[in-house]
Amino acid sequence: MSQGILQHIDSPSDIRQLTQAELAQLTKELRNFIIDIVATKEGHLGASLGVVELTIALHYVFNTPYDNLIWDVGHQAYGHKILTGRKDVFHTNRQLDGISGFPNRKESKYDAFGTGHSSTSISAILGMAMASHLKGETDKQHIAVIGDASIASGMAFEGLNHAGDTNPNILVVLNDNAIGIDPSVGALKKYLTNVKKGTAKDENIFECLNFNYTGPIDGHDLPLLIKELNRLKSITGPKLLHLITTKGKGLKKAEENQVVYHAPGKFNSITGDLLPKPNKIEPPKYQDVFGHTILELALLNPRIVGITPAMPTGSSLKYMMNRLPERAFDVGIAEQHAVTLAAGMAAEGMVAFCNIYSTFLQRAYDQVIHDVALQNLPVILCLDRAGLVGQDGATHHGLFDIAQLRCIPNLIIFAPMNEIELRDIMYTAQLGLDYPIAIRYPRGRGVTLDWKQKFTKISLGEAQELQKGTEIAVLSIGHIGNMVSELLQELNNKHQIGHYNMRFVKPLDRKMLQSIFNKYSNIITIEDGCSTGGFGSAIVEFANEINAKIPIKIIGVPDAFIEHGTVEELQHIAKIDKTELRKQINNILNKD
Repeated sequence: MSQGILQHIDSPSDIRQLTQAELAQLTKELRNFIIDIVATKEGHLGASLGVVELTIALHYVFNTPYDNLIWDVGHQAYGHKILTGRKDVFHTNRQLDGISGFPNRKESKYDAFGTGHSSTSISAILGMAMASHLKGETDKQHIAVIGDASIASGMAFEGLNHAGDTNPNILVVLNDNAIGIDPSVGALKKYLTNVKKGTAKDENIFECLNFNYTGPIDGHDLPLLIKELNRLKSITGPKLLHLITTKGKGLKKAEENQVVYHAPGKFNSITGDLLPKPNKIEPPKYQDVFGHTILELALLNPRIVGITPAMPTGSSLKYMMNRLPERAFDVGIAEQHAVTLAAGMAAEGMVAFCNIYSTFLQRAYDQVIHDVALQNLPVILCLDRAGLVGQDGATHHGLFDIAQLRCIPNLIIFAPMNEIELRDIMYTAQLGLDYPIAIRYPRGRGVTLDWKQKFTKISLGEAQELQKGTEIAVLSIGHIGNMVSELLQELNNKHQIGHYNMRFVKPLDRKMLQSIFNKYSNIITIEDGCSTGGFGSAIVEFANEINAKIPIKIIGVPDAFIEHGTVEELQHIAKIDKTELRKQINNILNKD
């Protein structure tokens, strides 16, 4: 081949034609290619850099796509995508109409299973292996790559437990770099550390689960990887290969600061230095408002505890963990455990703030119902990244929380319109509630520079009239209400439009709603969540209850999975932006 090997790689079959020396060169080129693209286009960097050798070795040894290969979560799958026919479009990664940032079955035959939430790979690969056995495909291989943070999750252990009691032809590759997004935590991390040091007890946990265990070995030694994978390919039954890797391998800054360089934004591809951001005063991120506020409250209230499943940096619980480490807990990738742990603490009189990304609360739905709401324990669920989140796409949008939670008895649901309301509802909740509460807020910045104001108690179920009108009442829930306020200031006929910040999805402000239905001839509801069963549906149900006859238009995310793009692009596609609201207002006012 001419100089430059990666440019000639269009599929894994091309990799299998290379010599060992050429494979080593491909390793360097692939790592540099990822760095160069992510430096300008942004994305998940460190995880993919850490598995470059593994990615090449897997596609070299195994007959993909006939052999099934699953990347758990998928943060580390950039090299896989580049080597499986997506090199020329990789610059579109996570952009509107571009390729997904995660493995996606619709995107490529090499993406055996869609991943975006952690710890699903072992169950999925076991299902595939069992299906292959039933179909008589005795030569087919099944490989799952999973990290040390993900394998500690309950679902991963469920898969390991089942796999060890069967005889499937599966290989679990444990990519052990001691970090997920934040550093890994828990007893299993300590065990794996002892295995690496050679100080673990004689019995190996994976061998006890009936896996043929190999390792730990250097995950950056390409010849050794190829040798071991070839050996394991001929061994039947469940196998586990334990690799030691460095997240961010090949970029010094990424190796030194693995948390920041998980998804660093734009950076200098040569030095690794992050590019300076515009030096302007902006409102804070909702995440930081939560983080600073829970610490402020915890310093005043000794019963407050904070819990997060593996997202201390992303949720900003890190501020409390740094200052009050004995009262702030990262429980690892264990959403179900996080919710029930909070319930147990609440049962003993603690004020438990459980911070979970909206998309990940889906994984703890039973615990919210059975362990919190049914027992009426006043857990404070803080649902970060509610609504459309942008480039992470369909697996990460927090669109279903209102519809999921609204049907659960005993549960209060609140969505702050701004940072001050988030602070005030947190203050109100820690004073003592008779019920559990879910507080949902979006990813990104709020609207208030002077946000750190004196706390004010919020009356439960009380909405706000922001603007009086005569014809149309716009009922908003949460941060999207700021867009409504901006639009109304732009309209010439704004005096005809009333605007109401409902704040509570449950309980609804029935008194104010009754007044609205008596006064206006049309209602528009708007929310950054699914329109099916969401906030708008709650208003329609109320209207039916009081036998109101006026038209109600629901503006919400349609009944479809929304892919990736900027939040602004996706709001336009979902028709929950200014353009759509203006259109609906004009349609009503001009219908005669």
